[in-house]
Amino acid sequence: MIISGKDIAAQLRSDMQQQVDAMREMYGRAPSLVVIQVGDDPASTIYVRNKMRAAEFCHIQSRQILLPSSITESDLCKQIEELNRDNNVDGILVQLPLPEHIDEEHILRAIRAEKDVDGFHPDNAAYLWLHQPLVKKHVASIYNPVPDYGCTIPCTPKGILSLLASTGVELDGKRAVMVGRSDIVGKPMAKLLMDRQCTVTLAHSHTSDLPAVCREADILIVAVGKPKLISADCIKPGAIVIDVGINRLPDGTLSGDVDFEACKDIAAHITPVPGGVGPMTVTMLMQNTIDCFRRRMAK
Repeated sequence: MIISGKDIAAQLRSDMQQQVDAMREMYGRAPSLVVIQVGDDPASTIYVRNKMRAAEFCHIQSRQILLPSSITESDLCKQIEELNRDNNVDGILVQLPLPEHIDEEHILRAIRAEKDVDGFHPDNAAYLWLHQPLVKKHVASIYNPVPDYGCTIPCTPKGILSLLASTGVELDGKRAVMVGRSDIVGKPMAKLLMDRQCTVTLAHSHTSDLPAVCREADILIVAVGKPKLISADCIKPGAIVIDVGINRLPDGTLSGDVDFEACKDIAAHITPVPGGVGPMTVTMLMQNTIDCFRRRMAK
């Protein structure tokens, strides 16, 4: 069965419209998101445009700040600090990558953790790893895939949990393999799966006999940026396969990290590329903005 992230994202965004409208009625304004783009990189421009469109659809107030690629790191930090102090701004996102002369880690630290809608701030990362909500009391669904950690969860892992919830498969006790160990997908995804009582293997480029490790997985998630790395001999029959990768091939077509055509009849559930994880990442950015607003209003 193909898991349509596009369709699930559409359901979630419609629900978010209602959430935001209710918040506007209660608090006198909607959640507010500011996206900073430095330079005019074509890919970044497309990503920012998609985020702004999603915010508009969800009735979230949004604003884009376009800065020249020549801006100094100091001036960018000053811009972020102005937004940190603005009580009418709930979420701040700096579109990556940044020009080489700017330290990305320094910029991500400059955003207040409470307004960090990407979930990249060290305080949010630490809080995720140091806390384990009572997941047995949490009924996972596409609308509420993650128990409340009290911090911002990175968008892609959060979206993947919605995709997993859509299958109706109970995660407790399942063997999960996460291929890829990035700070924004692989590591937080592994923690979230452990908190759902999965036995998790975090695999990577140095993993010996990767196909054999992948064949152990009831849940296989791949995020490495190598087209069709995962072939049919890597899939356990009946597994759930989530493909985070998106790669442009020489002929201009897109491919995931999983060989979709070879694996779709082996897996019980599988995400396509495009139309799988991608729409969910942007959708969870909207949910994170709403959650940041809700937590700020509760103080």
